[in-house]
Amino acid sequence: MGARHLYVHLPFCAHRCGYCDFVTVVGQRDRHAAYVDALLTELELERASLADELETVFLGGGTPTFTALPELLRLLEALPSAEELTVEANPETVTPQLATALRAAGVTRVSLGAQTFQPALLEVLDRVAGPDDVRRAVHHLRDAGFDNISLDLLYGIPGQSASDLDADLGQALELQPEHLSCYELEAKPGTRFTHAWGAELARQATAMEHYFERVVQRLTAAGYRWYETANFCRDEEGRDLRARHNLAYWLGRDYLGLGVGAVSTIEHRRWRNTSSLRRYLEALAAGRPPDRDVEPLGASVRARERVLLGLRLDEPLPLAGLRSVLDDAALARVERLGLAVEQGETLALTRRGRFLGGAVTAEILA
Repeated sequence: MGARHLYVHLPFCAHRCGYCDFVTVVGQRDRHAAYVDALLTELELERASLADELETVFLGGGTPTFTALPELLRLLEALPSAEELTVEANPETVTPQLATALRAAGVTRVSLGAQTFQPALLEVLDRVAGPDDVRRAVHHLRDAGFDNISLDLLYGIPGQSASDLDADLGQALELQPEHLSCYELEAKPGTRFTHAWGAELARQATAMEHYFERVVQRLTAAGYRWYETANFCRDEEGRDLRARHNLAYWLGRDYLGLGVGAVSTIEHRRWRNTSSLRRYLEALAAGRPPDRDVEPLGASVRARERVLLGLRLDEPLPLAGLRSVLDDAALARVERLGLAVEQGETLALTRRGRFLGGAVTAEILA
C-alpha cells in the first residue's frame, strides 16, 4: 500500500554545535531555493513509494526553521497532507511571524531543541539559544495556536550536576509541553567535542544510569507517560500525545526519507542518500535520484529490529513472526530476574528491565 510516513531533511544551520553528528550545512542561504527544488523533484521520483494518505510528515535537520521562510512555506505547501505534521525548530529562530506562518501552513506539532536551561552548559554545547529564547519560543507558538509542543533535553553534558538536571526538568515542566524527549548526550569518538571534553565525558558516563532514573521519576511524578525509553508525553484523556512519526519507527513501519543524507526503509530495502549537498543538488537538477547506499533487508534483520525497537515502548510487543530471532533460554533467564514478562503472544520489559533497556534486549535476541 506504500509508506504512510515521510521524513524530510533540511540540513541548513546558522552554525554547527560541537556534539552534532547529523548531516548539516552551515549558512549557504543562496542554496535554500535550489534545495527545496531538489526535495520536490525527489518527492515526485519517489511518489510511488508513498501511500495515497499519509499518517505523518516530519521536517528534521539541521534546523528546518533556519531555512528561508518563503522556501520553507513553499515546501510545506507542496508536501502531501498528513494527520501529524511536525517541524523541528531551534528556539532562537521562532518569531511570532514564523509561528503564525507554520500554523497557517498546517503544521500541527513543533519540536524545540532546548537541550538545557543552564547558560554555562549551553556554552559547552555551542548552543546559541538561551533559556529566555526557549520560553519566548513556547509563548510565540502558544499564541499562534499550537497545542502540541515537544521539548528536547540532554543529560550527561560535561560539567552537568544532578542539581543542574533537576533544574532543567523543573524549568521544562513550567512550560507545560505536551511532550518531552530526554536523551543521554552521545559524543562521537574523534569529534572536536570529544577531544575537548573526553575526560569529563568519561566521568559523566558513570552517572548516566542515576540521571536516567531521575528523569523518569521526575516526569512520571508530574503526570507524563513514559511511553518510550527517552520519550514522555502528557497523559490526557481523549488525546494521544505520543510522537506518532517516531512511533512509526519504533513499530517497524515503512517510511520514505527525502533530502541529503536521508534514510528510507521500504519493504525489503533500506537506502541512505548521499551526504554531499553538491552531489545531491546536481543529481536532482538533472532529474535523477541522488547517489545512495542500498542495504537489502532480510526477514530476520527486520524481525530483530522489530524486537530492538519495539521493546523500547511501554506497550507489549506482539511476538507473531518474531519467535525465530529470540533465544528462549535467555528469555526465560531475564524473566526469572524480573526484567521481562512474556504473556502468551506478547513480550514486554518490566519497569526495572526498561531501565536496563538495550542490554536486556540484546540478551534475549538469538
